[in-house]
Amino acid sequence: MNKINTDPIFEKGHKAEGKYGKNFTGQVWLKTLVEQNGEWNCTIGNVTFEPGCRNNWHKHPGGQILLVTGGRGWFQEWSKEAREIYPGDVVKIPADTKHWHGAVKNCCLTHLYVTTNVNKGPTEWMEPVSEETYNKLK
Repeated sequence: MNKINTDPIFEKGHKAEGKYGKNFTGQVWLKTLVEQNGEWNCTIGNVTFEPGCRNNWHKHPGGQILLVTGGRGWFQEWSKEAREIYPGDVVKIPADTKHWHGAVKNCCLTHLYVTTNVNKGPTEWMEPVSEETYNKLK
């Protein structure tokens, strides 16, 4: 068979609201796949961003890995140029690196996140990505 399956791999999850929703501009859906416990020092989840949605600037004390599974999006580290990300891309984010990620204006983005070394502390959420910064992306 030569047909490529374009159906979602993982469940879309629930709309982020409340304490989670406040860290995003636009609508996002979250599905936790692996929670940290005594056996796993990581969290893994599926995130789907609607077109134009992005998260606030943030950093992870233990680092993070993004595995892009669908759509198109942006990833940017503080003081660096944003880069477009596509299905199959693996984005390795070192510990304590200020960054954001989200969908392009006209397409959703879906990625898995692997937040590593979570025993080093929780995600530090910061300011939103400004409309000016986001609208300059081409």
